[in-house]
Amino acid sequence: MALVPQSKTPNTIPRGADYYRPPLLSRNGRRQFETDDSSLISQVLFIDESHDDRPYDPTPISLKHVLKAAEVILSHVNTPDIHFNVSGSTIPEGAYEDTLQETMEHFASPSSRHGSYGVPTSVFIAISGKLFTKKWLTGEDDNKQKIAMGILYAVHQYDWQEKVVLVLGTFAVKNGELWLVAQLYTTYALAKEIGKLEQLPELLERAETDLKSKFEAYNNLVKAVLRVTKLIIRLQEIRHDPDSTPELEFTTNSTDFHIATAVYWTIWSLVVSASHFVGITSMDPDYNIETWELSFSIQKLETIQSDLEETINSLNDAIQRKKDDEALAAIADILENPHVDNIKPLNVLFFKDDQPALYDCYRKRRVNIGMLKGKVVILFLTDLDILHEKEYMIVQQMYMEKRHEPLKPESQYEIVWVPIVDSWTEDKYEQFESIRNAMEWYSIYLPSVVSPTVIRYIRKEDKWNFVNKPLLVVMDPQGKIVHNNAVHMMCVFGSIAFPFNKTREELLWEEETWRLELVADPIDDNILSWITERKHLCLYGGEDINWIRNFTKVARSAAWEAGIQLELLYVGNNKAKERVVKNIMRIIQDENLSHTIEWHLISFFWTRLESMWESKGHQLQNKLKKSSELGSTDSVAMKKDDAIMQGIISMLSFGSSDHGWAVIGTCSAEMSKANGELMLKSLREFNVWKTRHIEIGFTAALNEYLAGVSKQAPHHCSSLTLPVTGLMPETVACAECGRIMERFNLFRCCND
Repeated sequence: MALVPQSKTPNTIPRGADYYRPPLLSRNGRRQFETDDSSLISQVLFIDESHDDRPYDPTPISLKHVLKAAEVILSHVNTPDIHFNVSGSTIPEGAYEDTLQETMEHFASPSSRHGSYGVPTSVFIAISGKLFTKKWLTGEDDNKQKIAMGILYAVHQYDWQEKVVLVLGTFAVKNGELWLVAQLYTTYALAKEIGKLEQLPELLERAETDLKSKFEAYNNLVKAVLRVTKLIIRLQEIRHDPDSTPELEFTTNSTDFHIATAVYWTIWSLVVSASHFVGITSMDPDYNIETWELSFSIQKLETIQSDLEETINSLNDAIQRKKDDEALAAIADILENPHVDNIKPLNVLFFKDDQPALYDCYRKRRVNIGMLKGKVVILFLTDLDILHEKEYMIVQQMYMEKRHEPLKPESQYEIVWVPIVDSWTEDKYEQFESIRNAMEWYSIYLPSVVSPTVIRYIRKEDKWNFVNKPLLVVMDPQGKIVHNNAVHMMCVFGSIAFPFNKTREELLWEEETWRLELVADPIDDNILSWITERKHLCLYGGEDINWIRNFTKVARSAAWEAGIQLELLYVGNNKAKERVVKNIMRIIQDENLSHTIEWHLISFFWTRLESMWESKGHQLQNKLKKSSELGSTDSVAMKKDDAIMQGIISMLSFGSSDHGWAVIGTCSAEMSKANGELMLKSLREFNVWKTRHIEIGFTAALNEYLAGVSKQAPHHCSSLTLPVTGLMPETVACAECGRIMERFNLFRCCND
């Protein structure tokens, strides 16, 4: 329904009736204009909607050609030195050579040689009669608002952009007729005689004297009209874009009301321009040229121009977001569903103008995506600060095993490095090439093979949620993404986790128990032989060298008295400083207190425990959600009711401080764990529970005694440091007493 003035309805306003509001007058008699355009523009919209009942279709016009013609005409009219040139002698040769050349090239096109652009002559005549009326000179009924409304009614059957272009074209023709005579005045006799009749010499003389400022203001207004007209056309083109919707238009202020506002004030400004054109060219000494109207029009159009530019940018952005969302949805559909093979999804991820998109880092050559067909593909997503990340070490270790035994079923996968960087520079590209040359797996050949939409999908929180922390995203041979981050599963289980999907991860945890092999197997080659030989193994840590000396001495003594073989292995603490740990290991080795391992293996030991927390935690979370026992990560049961999770929490609690701790166990059997103080006390008092050791075994008896000692302890203070990028529950039960731990935020910087 059309918007109409509040005091009238469509049925009460006959066509052609005088329904325009009278102008407001200021104290000095000049017309004022409403700051609120709502009622005025409602009338404009009413006139526009009157085309619904017209008995004929409007004559189609070539919009761009008419606009171009008007622009060419007005460019001659607005040439800064035109008045000077035509008022003197012959125009200097070549003065307008560039402009004329451009004009000739435009009008030489085939579409320009057929006489006209489909402009309806009757409409031009009607508009011209209203624009260039002699009433401007007599002052008889010169209400510019009423005239602008009359022009709008004359073109009511045309679209918004066509209305403006038709009025602009009419205005340009009238201007062009006069200035064409002016330009030819000194070279053609016919033009000279016409010019004399039109009083051109006097007009041009005054154009350089008392009328100069008025000509400049007039030309500035015409330029402003041209700028706004182009913006109206551009906005209408965007509104007719298939991706534009009424919802987008409403949210970006590009509705009919806003278009009508711009169209009305553009036509009103042309009416003002025409009135001043008539006044200036009439040479009537009594005609009073009020330049304030020109200034007001320019100011109004500048505001409209700013609004239109903002609207166009907003609408373009909204349409682009819509296209991006649709492209994102298409990518999601392809990546999240199975196909015959993985070629289509890989082509979505990596595309480079039909050129090979990947690079074989081992053989140093560019390769096609077809090299990955039918294989499990692991997408290694990182930034450029990757070489010292734990994920890089995990990938490197696994790929080394793959190359060592390439025919094993567990080796039938490939890794593709995909660096994600917000803004590429020459330095970053050099860094990219340097890192790529240090790898042995595949990489993208150029950063540009990954489109911005794909990067948006990779970063999206509900998709892969890449936020600079490395991810290992797994695609199966049918091209479906089967794991958004398999890094923790791979860190814990290695190549036996193949094909690295979530189903395999759940199965591995279901088959696993809390045992010494799970905790310590990968960090030292001797561990497997110790376990096979049924020896007891003690993993311990801490940074107090005096406690370490006492503990290792007491542990060896208790083992000797119990008649068991005990191997001691120092594994430090989580996030410990490298310098401190290496100094402790040097003392342990010099004094032969126990076995030690390399620093990087200590770091891997704790990294692997954190991966256990992530992998097992997500697996348990999903399991509990499926059984409707848990709706979020906040569940004490998730820790208390699962022996593996409880063991992981205990180990990470021990590693979160610099105090001593110890874990003792043997092959696939129960383990004993405690903080350094309790473990040292219990082993020192071995004779107290020696009988129970003979009855139920060393580890069981030690656990029994530890339980009693723990109850007698006056207090304890345990902490748990978890990686903030992963699973983060609201509550965690203490590994020693079972109470809910307090939660704090910890910020840490260690440059050791």
